[in-house]
Amino acid sequence: MTYTEASMDALRRSGDELADATVATLFERGEVGKFNTLMRYVSTAGAPLPDGLPDVAREYLQATSVPPAWVDWGEMEKARLFFIDNNVHVSTALSFASMPACYVVPHVAKLLSTTHGLKYPSKRMAETGQFTVYLMQPDAFEAGSRFIPAAQKVRLLHASIRHHLERENQWDTAALGTPICQEDMIGGQMFFSLLVLDSLHRLGIHMSTEGAEAYYYAWRVVGAMLGIDQDAVPKTLDEAREFLDLYMIRHMGPSEEGTHLTRQLIDLYEEVVPGTFFDPIISALIRHLVGDTCADWLQVPRTPWDTVVKAVPHLLGVLETIEDRSPLGAWALDRLGHLTAVFELSSLTRGRVMHYAIPEQLKKEYGISNTVPPTHRWTPPAATVSS
Repeated sequence: MTYTEASMDALRRSGDELADATVATLFERGEVGKFNTLMRYVSTAGAPLPDGLPDVAREYLQATSVPPAWVDWGEMEKARLFFIDNNVHVSTALSFASMPACYVVPHVAKLLSTTHGLKYPSKRMAETGQFTVYLMQPDAFEAGSRFIPAAQKVRLLHASIRHHLERENQWDTAALGTPICQEDMIGGQMFFSLLVLDSLHRLGIHMSTEGAEAYYYAWRVVGAMLGIDQDAVPKTLDEAREFLDLYMIRHMGPSEEGTHLTRQLIDLYEEVVPGTFFDPIISALIRHLVGDTCADWLQVPRTPWDTVVKAVPHLLGVLETIEDRSPLGAWALDRLGHLTAVFELSSLTRGRVMHYAIPEQLKKEYGISNTVPPTHRWTPPAATVSS
């Protein structure tokens, strides 16, 4: 598929018909509060839906309760093993590359600010981390899993943001397109898939072509579950590179919201890191992964650690070589990575399960009441748009 300015503009005018209609009906009937209360008890796939759930919500949940018929379960298993092998690195990329990338798109930063606030980035990070962990469980799409209910709720959350912003005339649709439009949803999918793979490569992580492709495939499945138009979404990593390059050229830039969200993200992780000596490594890692231009737009501080961080790929490369050559070393490093990822997520969630709910109003500031054997080392697709 070839992406052009015209095709991207068309994606900016589309939302998610099913989820949008469900949310609109819930608000029209005054049933949002009841829905949120009852949905706190719906956390696992296959569980009986609670009595009293609004009919329109029940119909939506039944219609979205199964994955797409085209899912290749062999690819999904490869993706799960890839995640097990690289979970701490994936968590690092999500935190210090994917989220700042969201913030460097001004209208996306504004949208995030309306629902999560500038003071509570831990909620957004905890939800993202928890969502990814749910996805990569062996039973993610089976009865008893937490992934499908989480995907269903996130989809309604996106629809509720569109509902608020459009109904209250607080969004310039003519200039910015539909809030959380298809273009932005596909862009988000690229941030959490291709940009993660780019970051792992930049960190010196050894990845097989099969593993990288499987990880990207898993996020295509996620996109389908979140209401992304599968006729428009990139099918391959090469197409993903074309889309992401054009998307970023069209939209990236500085913004007050992006700067504030980045500062709060840095503060959040500096609290997680013991002591203060290593605090500057957070800023240095973000700058290393997103590049100086984006880091300057987000006002990421320059620190003496900027030079030190450049040695990280060499260190990780040594560890990756040990993992490739030693089964015992692979087990030890995988176990350490798992424990580190668990610690990071538990620090963000404070041991609680994060609940996704439809906000009845937005912020007042806006005036709204093991992997496949590495037969081939993966390298990122080349850029398609010159800088």
